[in-house]
Amino acid sequence: MNILVIGLNHKTASVEIRERLAFNGPKLEEGLLAIRQLKGVKEAALLSTCNRVEIYASVSDVTTAADAVKDFISAFHDIVRPEFEKTLYVYQTEDATRHVFRVASSLDSMIIGEPQILGQLKDAFEFALSKKTTGVILNRLMKKAISTAKRVRTETRIAENAVSISFAAVELAKKIFTELAGKSFMLLGAGEMAELAARHLINNGVTDVKVANRTYDRACELAQDFCGCAVRFEDFVHELVNTDILICSTGAPSFILFRDQMQKVMKERKHRPVFLIDISVPRNIDPEINKIDNVYLYNVDDLQEVIETNILERKKEATKAETIINEEVEKFTHWAATLDSVPVIVALRQKADDIKREEIERFRNRFPDLDKDKMEAVENLANSLTNKLMHNPTVALRESVEDREMITIIIKKLYGIDGENEE
Repeated sequence: MNILVIGLNHKTASVEIRERLAFNGPKLEEGLLAIRQLKGVKEAALLSTCNRVEIYASVSDVTTAADAVKDFISAFHDIVRPEFEKTLYVYQTEDATRHVFRVASSLDSMIIGEPQILGQLKDAFEFALSKKTTGVILNRLMKKAISTAKRVRTETRIAENAVSISFAAVELAKKIFTELAGKSFMLLGAGEMAELAARHLINNGVTDVKVANRTYDRACELAQDFCGCAVRFEDFVHELVNTDILICSTGAPSFILFRDQMQKVMKERKHRPVFLIDISVPRNIDPEINKIDNVYLYNVDDLQEVIETNILERKKEATKAETIINEEVEKFTHWAATLDSVPVIVALRQKADDIKREEIERFRNRFPDLDKDKMEAVENLANSLTNKLMHNPTVALRESVEDREMITIIIKKLYGIDGENEE
């Protein structure tokens, strides 16, 4: 039995192709059930996100199944094969296993280390389980992929460094204040990135939230969302006295906070540290403010530098993650290879048990007067001898990966196991 992965992602296909080949809504169930019925496909699972569409299958013949899957994609989405076939990647067996493990561990994601893909893969697996389209092989593959991803996150720092503007802002705030619980925060303006950063800060323990906006109604609306209070735009400088963190994104064409204003604020704050994040383009906060003691001002470019540094750190951690994945792929491949030996092992055990039963019956007929205890001792001896004689050939079939085919042939020949008995 072989493992097959056919798919496309953000690196191989344009968003237009990804949209056309997506399995959204009712298409997911319809597509999954149809794939499971394709020629040569024994088990199937389907992952469809905005960045990738992947079909996972356990198949009897890779070439036949791959061709059937491509024809299915063409018919299901009403798109001729030449339009999408060049965007597909096709992996089998060990390469397929490695790909699934890398996807689960977010090494194949647009942003290395992002957590969403593992949840999406879990959902895809659980959906396939609910539709009974998976079996022994894909169940083991998916569970191993999930445990490998968890191991990667535990043993590396691949997800620890912020790689988005909003997360970078929170990461910097933590470096300045160590603990965010109990800190006060003001959102000045209503830019999308600023709002997202505000939500991240709140999720990290900030509870005293103020929102200032040129449109006061909008400030009230956001304040309600953040369980905070609204501040009139003309009063925001005065409110900075009681604000530890400010995120500014107003869309104003020039500075709205100047050095002399901030110096007065710091005097009233008794020079307690304050963190200012200016996400606005053009900038809304005078960069001269950064020269004031205990004022930490960062703009979009500063945050981008943090992100680029963190991306490099994630890439370093990805190298460690690849080592973990290689270890787990080797374990899974070894397990999968033993499946080919199971029928032979079962047939070998059946052969030995048949011989054992025949000899015990012959012994019982030869010595009919033997009491129950002595007969039980003879049976125990026969069981023990059978188990010991079967141990070495069974271990050889399970563990000798490179020589398994030759060992299988020899054992079949030595013990008279034919194809019918093996089945």
